[in-house]
Amino acid sequence: MTARGVDLLMGSSSSGLPSDQVLMFPPNLPLLSALLAISIAQFLKLFTTWYKEKRWDSKRMLGSGGMPSSHSAGVSALAMTIGLHEGTGGSAFALAVVMACIVMYDATGVRLHAGRQAQLLNQIVCELPPDHPASNCKPLRDSLGHTPLQVAAGAVLGCLVAYVMEFYGR
Repeated sequence: MTARGVDLLMGSSSSGLPSDQVLMFPPNLPLLSALLAISIAQFLKLFTTWYKEKRWDSKRMLGSGGMPSSHSAGVSALAMTIGLHEGTGGSAFALAVVMACIVMYDATGVRLHAGRQAQLLNQIVCELPPDHPASNCKPLRDSLGHTPLQVAAGAVLGCLVAYVMEFYGR
């Protein structure tokens, strides 16, 4: 790639044109904030798992469930960044807030209860006699949803990431 091509990708220009007119891929602050919030939340799960269970579990970085909710962090960062960057009167902010509410409600409702049902089903299968056809079933994933505290922690994390990205990332 030529130096000019790198300048286009990175948003810098030696031609004197404003950088927003030369960008091939303009930076998307709401998207970057959401992805950063999700990544930080997933990374923090290593430490919250260690604190709770006194063991390191690197699988927690890729799994769902746990403290803090990365889904909540991502949608909160998205909504907050749009609100800070573009204002709260636009359609994009309204869409992001509604989506955030649905995601957080689902995490504490449907997904949390599906995880609890999976725990009960796994326990029932463990108590089956060895000759029962279902006794050899692979255990169901039971870490699916979040408690309200985990969702709230994710939302606060997302808002903090959005604030830092908006005001210190300039």
